[in-house]
Amino acid sequence: MTIQQAQEIVDQWIKTTGVRYFNELTNTAMLMEEVGEVARIMARQYGEQSFKKSDEQVNLADEMADVLFVLICLANQTGINLTDALQKNLDKKTKRDADRHQNNEKLK
Repeated sequence: MTIQQAQEIVDQWIKTTGVRYFNELTNTAMLMEEVGEVARIMARQYGEQSFKKSDEQVNLADEMADVLFVLICLANQTGINLTDALQKNLDKKTKRDADRHQNNEKLK
């Protein structure tokens, strides 16, 4: 599925199953909550924190998909084409960082 298709699928899901979009502020708060859930798993799976009993059913892929879903909701609500936005962002990074990472001794 393309990013554009994902935006269309999420929009259709919201309009049928979800009834309507939550407002932008609510979705921003939800995005932060979902990112926090990803961070919690990362800290336990790849960091030094240990899992708790209540963490036994965590699923990193599912939590990342939650982040993507809410981000797509926000993009749809604010009229952002994520395909275009990502391409422009990659172009900016490529131009700005053309030599930066290649010359970074910390990355060698």
